[in-house]
Amino acid sequence: MPGSALKGVSIRGLEVFEALARTGSVAGAAERLAMSAPAVSQQLKNLDAALGVELIDHSRRPMTLTPAGRLFLRRAEAALSALRMGQRDVVALDLSDLSSLRMGVIEDFENEVTPNLASHLAETMQNCAFRLQTGASHAMQALIAARELDIAICAAGPSVPPNTVTHPLLRDPYILAAPRGMDVSGGLTTLSDLPFLRRDMNQIMGKQIEEYLATHGWTPPQRFEMDSNQSISALVAGGKGWTITTPLSLLRAGRFADGIDAFPLPQDGIARQIVLYASDDWSGDIPAQIASIARELIATHFTTPGLDAMPWLASEFVLLD
Repeated sequence: MPGSALKGVSIRGLEVFEALARTGSVAGAAERLAMSAPAVSQQLKNLDAALGVELIDHSRRPMTLTPAGRLFLRRAEAALSALRMGQRDVVALDLSDLSSLRMGVIEDFENEVTPNLASHLAETMQNCAFRLQTGASHAMQALIAARELDIAICAAGPSVPPNTVTHPLLRDPYILAAPRGMDVSGGLTTLSDLPFLRRDMNQIMGKQIEEYLATHGWTPPQRFEMDSNQSISALVAGGKGWTITTPLSLLRAGRFADGIDAFPLPQDGIARQIVLYASDDWSGDIPAQIASIARELIATHFTTPGLDAMPWLASEFVLLD
């Protein structure tokens, strides 16, 4: 009968599957969900049986998703996000007692996440003076360290800003971006005929990428260094160079996206972490609730479409709790 194939699918089973996809191990999922390892395995077994397919390839370490698992993960994350949003709406975020809120958000989110987040916050800001600014991660970190912001959503740097509490949001792995149709099967050496497009070295991304290149003994000539994600995307799409970027940044390429191919980073991959920093003089659960809203928006606008376009990132481009 219609719908009978979903009999036995539980919310807990979906949570276990999501945690397994993010951690790559039963032990990691068990720790994340405060469950025993046998209970995690049983939940996955029940979910596989309910769907009639295997979602996880157990023969590999860390565990990887099967093709069916990659497809189902996007649907499971969307379902869990909707349930969490409903739960949050029942226990509504209340900012009515705040006199002011100063928040900074990374530029990567200014077109999708930031406007929606501001709208969520404004709903209960009856008596709150709200100041919002966007900028690069290193600027956001400096502002919250100087106590000029109460909350900053940005990339994590090598050290945590003093007197702040960290709420992880997203793992954003570094990837290789090259002009559409270019063969990079030979690694970075196959790109030697094109210039490397560097990020501004003041940016956290720029520093992390240079450290990665240095670690592997790669020293591309210093020709282009830019702080504009769109300019870099335009040059790659136009066949003028290649770069190292992240899914979050690549998804902002807009009209240039069709001219860019993405690949896993050769050798040991690296990732940046997007976090919410909250000043430690804030009491209550408001920072955690804002972080929860941010994760839901990131899932809707970035991880879900990102994994549709780049399914090979299923265990890398993930939300963090």
